[in-house]
Amino acid sequence: MADTLLRHLHLATLEAGSDYGAIRDGALLIRDGRIAWLGHEADLPAGLGEVEEVDGDGGWLTPGLIDCHTHLVYGGDRANEFEMRLNGASYEEIARAGGGIRSTVAATRAASEAELFMASLRRLDALLREGVTTVEIKSGYGLDYATERKMLRVARQLGEARNVAVRTTYLAAHALPAEYAGRADDYIDACMAWLAPLADEGLIDAVDAFCETLGFSRDQVERLFRAAQQRGLPVKLHAEQLSDSGGAELTARLGGLSADHLEWLDEQGIAAMAAHGTVAVLLPIAFYCLRETKLPPIEALRAAGVAMAVSTDCNPGTAPCSSPLLALNMACTLFRLTPAEALAGMTRHAAKALGMQDEVGTLTVGKRADLALWRIERPAELCYWLGGEPLWQRWSNGRMVGPASR
Repeated sequence: MADTLLRHLHLATLEAGSDYGAIRDGALLIRDGRIAWLGHEADLPAGLGEVEEVDGDGGWLTPGLIDCHTHLVYGGDRANEFEMRLNGASYEEIARAGGGIRSTVAATRAASEAELFMASLRRLDALLREGVTTVEIKSGYGLDYATERKMLRVARQLGEARNVAVRTTYLAAHALPAEYAGRADDYIDACMAWLAPLADEGLIDAVDAFCETLGFSRDQVERLFRAAQQRGLPVKLHAEQLSDSGGAELTARLGGLSADHLEWLDEQGIAAMAAHGTVAVLLPIAFYCLRETKLPPIEALRAAGVAMAVSTDCNPGTAPCSSPLLALNMACTLFRLTPAEALAGMTRHAAKALGMQDEVGTLTVGKRADLALWRIERPAELCYWLGGEPLWQRWSNGRMVGPASR
């Protein structure tokens, strides 16, 4: 692969600090799929030899966006539940009536692997068109071994089909399937049993669970997480979305990568996350779609120095969204993040939420050249516009891959 020199552009390195880590009038050199040099164009080193040049035309180059919490692979949709919520039904009422996660489970179990792949590919392409170069994809709409495996296999296939980094998360402990009604402990035993063969097949990068009154208890989650850790798999948790279940504190104590949602997070959970370096993943689209009124404790997280990531939570029920730029906007407008915080949340902090901070998430010499070039005047525009198509080009592993076909 020939060296590539990107010039006549500005760099938002997203390194820690203010002003997006901006380098105006900058340039960046890609060599062997990695960032080999970056800085002011006037300081380009001599003797680069023959390189392929890309003229950035005064645009802004950022790290590729990282969507660190998605449920991208699923069958069917839940537009009917959208109507039910608008007619006054709560999330819990819909779930207890057989809707919610269980309705998607039925559709996902019925879909073939090929059908799941094609439906999910369209959603992935939408993410790519808005600058994503890394995406986390969870299972959790199977709730049996065969379908969980099917979902994870599709997630791996999506990464291969679109030259995007995919991190797979095993979320079998997402809801209690009907066949295990009243036997939650037995179902956790099953989840633990399925974990081993799926991990041996190379289908799992991390393990997640839903710790909630509608989901699983702290003790049940801890049993699953300890089984994951025995296999060297990192853990993360859907925590404190609908009530304070103490899941964030548990996850932090176990060294988890992230705790996600967090509307009901308390001071003890914040302190544990700060002490253990657990990332808070904010999901403003779900907050919006559920018409929640209790905000995550943003100011307390900020004061404690807890890294805050931002993600779409792309899923069929509570966040039917495949627009990372909309998630950035809502992180600012609903949660009052600054644009710099929000963009760091979908790059630097999102990388940490996936345990990938040494590989991606900032423009740093030695990191993988996963990049996004935008036709914008300033980085804040990525959080400002509703709609629009600001992405000009993407690079994955140093290879120009461009916006996905429309």
